[in-house]
Amino acid sequence: MGKLREHAEIAVWPVDELPPPSEVLVREAAASDGLISLLTDRIDAALLDAAPRLRVVSNYAVGFDNIDVGAATERGVIVTNTPGALTETVADFTMALLFAVARRVVEADRYTRAGRWQSWGPMLLLGQDVCGATLGLIGLGRIGTAVARRARGFAMRVIYHDVARREGPEQELGLEFASMEEVLRLSDFVSIHVPLGPRTRHLIGAPQLALMKPTAFLINTARGPIVDSGALYDALAGRRIAGAGLDVFEEEPLPADHPLLTLENVVVAPHIASASVKTRTGMALMAVENLLDALAGRRPPNLVNTEVWERRRKSKQEGSR
Repeated sequence: MGKLREHAEIAVWPVDELPPPSEVLVREAAASDGLISLLTDRIDAALLDAAPRLRVVSNYAVGFDNIDVGAATERGVIVTNTPGALTETVADFTMALLFAVARRVVEADRYTRAGRWQSWGPMLLLGQDVCGATLGLIGLGRIGTAVARRARGFAMRVIYHDVARREGPEQELGLEFASMEEVLRLSDFVSIHVPLGPRTRHLIGAPQLALMKPTAFLINTARGPIVDSGALYDALAGRRIAGAGLDVFEEEPLPADHPLLTLENVVVAPHIASASVKTRTGMALMAVENLLDALAGRRPPNLVNTEVWERRRKSKQEGSR
């Protein structure tokens, strides 16, 4: 905030937890040259039409599925994001969920707090080993690669599927490329690391879950709608897969009466994979720098819709002739 105030007059939504209502967001955007948005803020064509002076939307997130990038591009509005700043922190949390669900950590905590612990027993809260298990990654971008690096430290076999082979990480980390079906069928843990888009919405549904081992676990720290939550509930409730560790959901916040919350074999978190002091501060500074660069006429370092910048550049060149 201090850095922003050095360069601009700012308006801040004062409520910590809840996002601004759409009418408030539209009203404030209409009076602004730049907007720093959170993943809970829907930036669509209607908002952009109501804000003709808006020049840049700086998203405080690596994903930007909350923004209609096509509509912004048509209107010449720059869109930026914060990649890289959260890679290692999200990878850490992915492994935390993996261990928590494999070794039943949350379940054991509840068991102990409830006073149910009577004695040590050889069958008490048995989990699954992580060391030596097979990890399947769906998506091998920055975060997927960082997870693979951690997994290799636990002597895990790591296989992955992506739209293209990543030969660099393959050679560096000893990863194996496989089809989506092979990843699902062979893995003890399946971790999702793809962006949300039309092609990845419900990428994991009933047919995909049916391919997984009954002893396998699903981990999702990417975006909730990538997984069909109804199909996941059915697979978990029917013990067709062993469990899941989830930081993201189709509906956020997750309703208190959601069926997934009735299951013991699920560890849930409120979309906090990037929630460390260092990372969230880095994301904030990156979002501010993106915004200020765009407003000053400089190319932002994390530009999503590069065509807008190229259009502006060509327009300036033609104007100077």
